Amino acid sequence: MAVRLAGIFGIGLLLAGCGNDSERPPQKPSELEVAVLQSDAGAPDKKVLSKGRISTKSGEILILEPDGSVSEVNLETDAGQEAFALSEADIALLNKNLGLDLSGVPDMGPVRSRGMTAQEKALAAFRARTKPLRLNLPASFEAEPTDFQGASVTAWPSKRKSGESLVEVTANLRSGVDADTAFAYATCALANWADAKGTPYARHIRTLRDKRNGKMIVGSVFTLSEKRPMGLTVMTTKDTLQECKSRGIPAA
Repeated sequence: MAVRLAGIFGIGLLLAGCGNDSERPPQKPSELEVAVLQSDAGAPDKKVLSKGRISTKSGEILILEPDGSVSEVNLETDAGQEAFALSEADIALLNKNLGLDLSGVPDMGPVRSRGMTAQEKALAAFRARTKPLRLNLPASFEAEPTDFQGASVTAWPSKRKSGESLVEVTANLRSGVDADTAFAYATCALANWADAKGTPYARHIRTLRDKRNGKMIVGSVFTLSEKRPMGLTVMTTKDTLQECKSRGIPAA
């Protein structure tokens, strides 16, 4: 008897997880009901739809025949594999047996692209406000080489976000240098370090200033990232490094 499995509805097998019994999912059913498309014994060219069951324990298809008997088909045999095969002709016969007339159903048009969600709109508006980090120096600024007395960068890889790292720039300057010049020096030292590492973006987190041994000590913390980060002010390494050179701020 040629057997075709027309469709399987509601198959969902859950594996029992760890934990106590109250947290375990319900056990899988021992049998699943299916619809089977098979030949009519009295008319081989005619296909009829009957009910069937799949045993989840034995790995066999149990087919309920019209006369009430049950036929067993092992899933690993050729007959079992054939039961899962479904041709376009079978689908057409199934449609006929179910009495579905789809001739008047219009073709589906192209699916319209959905609009932006409220969250996506908010993120887009925030990105539109983002501006590049610039050195906050007056147009008349002239760099004095003795003001800048060395800078170092310490990096800590991020444990939360892949491709990002947290860095702190420690810059030493002559006592009396204003805050904008001190921050510009720390930023230029970072840009030079990030450029050597091939990291294109950075975002300023905070800057602390202190005086020690007659010098001004600046500690600026940044996050570095391969992709443009979220933030109102983002440093682009190449652009910042070029501005540092044009303003005469050393990068180390």
